[in-house]
Amino acid sequence: MTVHKTAVLELDCAEPEPLAKFYAELLGATTRLGRDPDFVEVVGHDGVRLAVHRDHGHAPSSWPRPEASLQSHLRILVPAKDMDEAEREAVGLGARPVEAREGGAHDTRTYTDPAGHPFSLSADR
Repeated sequence: MTVHKTAVLELDCAEPEPLAKFYAELLGATTRLGRDPDFVEVVGHDGVRLAVHRDHGHAPSSWPRPEASLQSHLRILVPAKDMDEAEREAVGLGARPVEAREGGAHDTRTYTDPAGHPFSLSADR
């Protein structure tokens, strides 16, 4: 017998509700509070789940400093024609670009969310 399992990517941060709201708005999803007030789920229309958990000792990622590795980050796929609009939306919600761009078309654009977690918007062809 196989037990049904669901994977949830969990991000630690100091304040889970504002960060969950950021991702819910960015992804067109909703937030759902569970029994644990320190755990907020972000549930998308495709059933994709992201969770945000309160960690009182949370320290933001130090990436992209050369001595720090990226390790893991969210890669959000966006239709190539909508990359500029997705970037405006992300920045308007509080995302911070990791590197200054010189302009021109980019297939992947990297940011940090309001709690300092890295994520990218990538053109989905």
